[in-house]
Amino acid sequence: MFVKVCGLSTAESVQAAVDAGADAVGFVLTASPREVTPEQVRGLLPGVPDGVVAVGVFRHEPAADAVATARAAGLEWVQLHGHRTAEDVTTVHDAGMRLIRAVTMGAAAEEFGDLGEEVFLIDAAVPGSGESWDYASVQAKGLGGRKWLLAGGLAPDNVAQAAEAAGAWGVDVSSGVESSRGVKDLALVSAFVKAAKA
Repeated sequence: MFVKVCGLSTAESVQAAVDAGADAVGFVLTASPREVTPEQVRGLLPGVPDGVVAVGVFRHEPAADAVATARAAGLEWVQLHGHRTAEDVTTVHDAGMRLIRAVTMGAAAEEFGDLGEEVFLIDAAVPGSGESWDYASVQAKGLGGRKWLLAGGLAPDNVAQAAEAAGAWGVDVSSGVESSRGVKDLALVSAFVKAAKA
């Protein structure tokens, strides 16, 4: 099970995720309670060892803008939310970067097609709500052998069951490991990664 812990903003939270065995860490470089600057990310990257993927997360920014910001932050992976096109994927790849393309469960059917991204992500219909949802419904999307992450409403106590119900290749968490909005609880970070991996 591939595990990504997103919305990290302190050296301590990065360390907690890495120590627990997370495969990826996410830094939000767009308007959010979890927003960090490229300079802050550069300061946190020394805590991310080889083998752990560091991702810059963007909402509706044009792909070229996201690439430029991610590059300024020293990142090689970008995560793009919102409606995206094959051209957006090409923009990321032409910059020598890799892409996680994120859609919500409420997105149009064609959004679930493979545009050539390295990893696909399916979020709750209302992203950021922290509400759990019908994870088994993802099975109907026919994602087959693709590498894709389940997100939205996940927490240490439901991640294993949710991932199994959805048939997910991996999981992504942010609000489910926070003590308050934007503030990571280090014990919850550790518990989540361990529960997902188990």
